[in-house]
Amino acid sequence: MQISETGLRLTKSFEGLRLRAYQDSTGVWTIGYGSTTNVKPRQVITQQQADERLRVDMATAEHAVNIGVRVVLTQNQFDALLDFAFNEGIGSFLHSTLRELVNEGKFAEAALEFSKWTKAGGKVLEGLVKRRAAEAALFTSPVKQEQNEHTHHP
Repeated sequence: MQISETGLRLTKSFEGLRLRAYQDSTGVWTIGYGSTTNVKPRQVITQQQADERLRVDMATAEHAVNIGVRVVLTQNQFDALLDFAFNEGIGSFLHSTLRELVNEGKFAEAALEFSKWTKAGGKVLEGLVKRRAAEAALFTSPVKQEQNEHTHHP
């Protein structure tokens, strides 16, 4: 499976676009749409480079969700898990109770797990509270018929 336009909009809306390198709330150098790979202080990139970085970062997260989930997902469930894995990190996703519950087919319980991931640097961040709520809402929302053609079949 791959991210849909809905999922991409969700990630972009929470990451925001920054063409100049900055340190995130935990001090990690970041640029573009939340990219942390090989970012240097004072680095500047173009919109095109930001889009390319996002595609590469998303492909890595897509791979992790595709190999980490062993049950059939809707596009919305996939997109929500992908945004989570992108934001929290692949290792966090792969070792999470969220992923375990998804693989057990306990989707209602899994949806409640998003809200447990709202801290950065030991502090609850309002932005993460909102992001996790948006992911949970997407995860539990019905899929439009045209999206159903892209369900995940392990």
